Amino acid sequence: MAIFPEGKLTTTGEINEFKAGIERIIERTPVPVIPLALQGLWGSFFSRKDEDAVLKLPRRLWSKIGLCAAPPIAPERVDREALHDQVLAMRGGWR
Repeated sequence: MAIFPEGKLTTTGEINEFKAGIERIIERTPVPVIPLALQGLWGSFFSRKDEDAVLKLPRRLWSKIGLCAAPPIAPERVDREALHDQVLAMRGGWR
């Protein structure tokens, strides 16, 4: 299962605050968490850069998109603020 801990799409291209849902999920189902960072989505057909997502014709058909993965985090070590910082660092300068 994959979740987006921000709980919404970004309207600015920046990563928003992570919600407490990740911690509640881990309390109920203690499994390792694999941090993932999507790169290069801002400005793609699926972003809200110029309008609402997917409600416009794309200006370009192909976007270079990346996905970075970090090693799993044990459930007892999951912290949403630390996870946010890690994902932000993994994303790097990409938007």
